[in-house]
Amino acid sequence: MNTARHYTARPVALRVLALLRERFPLTLQGVVLLVIALLALQRYGYGRMDLVVFALAICALAIVCFSTVIVVLGGLILRHQIRHKLEMDALLHRGPPPVKVECGYPNETGFRLHTMPWLPLIGVSWEIVYPDAIDTRLRLSEDEEQWEEQIVPRRRCHARRITRRYTVRDVLGFSRFTWRITQEGELLALPQAGNVKALPLLRSLTAEDGFPDPGGNPEGDRMEIRPYVPGDSVRNILWKVYARNRHLNVRLPERSVFHSSRTLAYLVSSPHDEAAAAVARVAVESGALGDDWLFGADGSEKATQMVEDALTMIAGSRALERPLDYGLDRFLQTHGSGGSVHCIVFASAEMAPWLGQLRATIARFRVRFSVVLATDGLRTQDAEPAWQRLLFRQPTPAKAGDGDKPALAELSRLLTEVGQLVESTLVVDRHTGQSFDKRMNRIQGA
Repeated sequence: MNTARHYTARPVALRVLALLRERFPLTLQGVVLLVIALLALQRYGYGRMDLVVFALAICALAIVCFSTVIVVLGGLILRHQIRHKLEMDALLHRGPPPVKVECGYPNETGFRLHTMPWLPLIGVSWEIVYPDAIDTRLRLSEDEEQWEEQIVPRRRCHARRITRRYTVRDVLGFSRFTWRITQEGELLALPQAGNVKALPLLRSLTAEDGFPDPGGNPEGDRMEIRPYVPGDSVRNILWKVYARNRHLNVRLPERSVFHSSRTLAYLVSSPHDEAAAAVARVAVESGALGDDWLFGADGSEKATQMVEDALTMIAGSRALERPLDYGLDRFLQTHGSGGSVHCIVFASAEMAPWLGQLRATIARFRVRFSVVLATDGLRTQDAEPAWQRLLFRQPTPAKAGDGDKPALAELSRLLTEVGQLVESTLVVDRHTGQSFDKRMNRIQGA
């Protein structure tokens, strides 16, 4: 019980410390200079009547106090201006336009802020803190009167509000003034497709021969033979039979039905699922799901067969505030009860909780499954211990995102477990754009 309380209270304490840090007007340099100036003034300025130290200490204290006053005053004025602008936009029903961007590329949001040349010795900056994983860049407009905002999302997201953290600091770095303002507005960041340009026709994973049915459509094998009647195509005449008995017979497709004519696709969220979301995006945009498909994802209670709606679901399948619930059971219960159904599941190539949940789903529903695993590359071997890297060789700098790459042994174990649950498995590497089967053989033309 004490341990649970400790882990529950720790994030709250960290948030309180972060809040106090934002509210405190002095930086670390300012605090150090203030302490040194006070100690020097007390010991040498007053204690030994050293006039030089006394003058330097007074000047240091004056600089810190002046910087703090200027920064706080400028921050209060700027905060009032921003809030007034947002309130006027809300009264005029003139909200910010929806921002639709792609991860990994700089995009302008349309947000601008006037510079304050009348307030000297201070600088203004801000960054987007909600949604997270967004790098904010600021640049001056052509007339140098406004700051323009550029963002580079690192991960996909779909948010209905944007929270920015503004900071006003002096040029010497002794003081700062920080506050946050939340603005209503839609931000949609799609996952970066990387080198995945094309995918195998995922509907082929569900292809099957029809079974005979007198009420079905003529779409089976050419097995029905009957006498020729006017209107039949000449290409269907059995000319060899005609040469033997002089009777015209034709061979027509057998009437049959298929178990399923619709492809169900679902994106399962997990901690490192950015590559899976990118592959799902390429599948939706390139038409790899066929002509008749239905898409769903964690974080959304609805399903869609529209490309734009599916992309919105993909962007919203990453948790921003709290973990998303596993929704594949609800998706199949609503849309997968009409006879025999085949479902394609997009997931990350890692040993994540979705594997156990998928095992329970397979045991619950009489549905044929295929799984598309996505990754950003593979680690050929596990990382060496730190003491070995220090003693035997110099460590090489790790590339960004290497911690998210699964090891080859982990992927092999995952393919073994998944292969026992589903009918087919496809592995897609977003980094190289290549596709592999369950035996890690490269699929040509993908």
